[in-house]
Amino acid sequence: MSGGAGFFDIPSDLQHTYLGLIGEHLKEALIPVAGGLALSLPIAQLCVRFRWLYPPVLWVTTVLYAIPSIAFFVFLIDYTGATETTVMIPLTVYSLVVLVPAIVDGVRSVPQETLAAAEAMGFTSMQRYLRVELPIAVPAIFAGLRVATVSSISLVSVGSLIGNEGALGNLLSDAHVFHRSNLAVTSVVTTAVLAIVIDALLIGIRMLLTPWLPRGSRSARRASVDAVTGPAPEEARPLEEAAR
Repeated sequence: MSGGAGFFDIPSDLQHTYLGLIGEHLKEALIPVAGGLALSLPIAQLCVRFRWLYPPVLWVTTVLYAIPSIAFFVFLIDYTGATETTVMIPLTVYSLVVLVPAIVDGVRSVPQETLAAAEAMGFTSMQRYLRVELPIAVPAIFAGLRVATVSSISLVSVGSLIGNEGALGNLLSDAHVFHRSNLAVTSVVTTAVLAIVIDALLIGIRMLLTPWLPRGSRSARRASVDAVTGPAPEEARPLEEAAR
């Protein structure tokens, strides 16, 4: 049964309402990003501490990212079946190629004066990482997080090729099966809106976590550059105060 003919009349074979598909899409997109972030934090810390480790880690994550998602699904389907897990595992792996470099670059951008001040205050390596390096690296981390999240939201739709595991992407398959182009429009537009809304939400969270960053378009762009390249010497002192 194809259901009605409206933009939000979801075919009964998908066993979800329109809002239900949105919820499934967000779950399949955001859980892999959260998992990728949890994996990236310790990996990035090791790469910062042992510089020789960073090139091979980056090489491995890049090679994994180059594997087409369809090939990834075909490989995993024998182990995890035609389930949402088969979709989420590749998305978690793909997020690493964005998040690991973002965290490494952000942590490496912390001024040496700030690190020296933390050591003088008696911080251990872990305390310095959690209380000094990561907070100052937040802009760079969130820049990577935004890219990984938007990419994950778009790639979930590919899961429709292994059964009804593509959330909003399943509407694209049904648009072909039932000759309803309006379903394709609903899928594409809703996915794009979700990506924009989540991206805006991440920007808001980043602003809440970094009240020490200047506001305004020009100053925000400068702050984003500083997050990766390191602040100018005259700007290092405010960051040191923020770390304290």
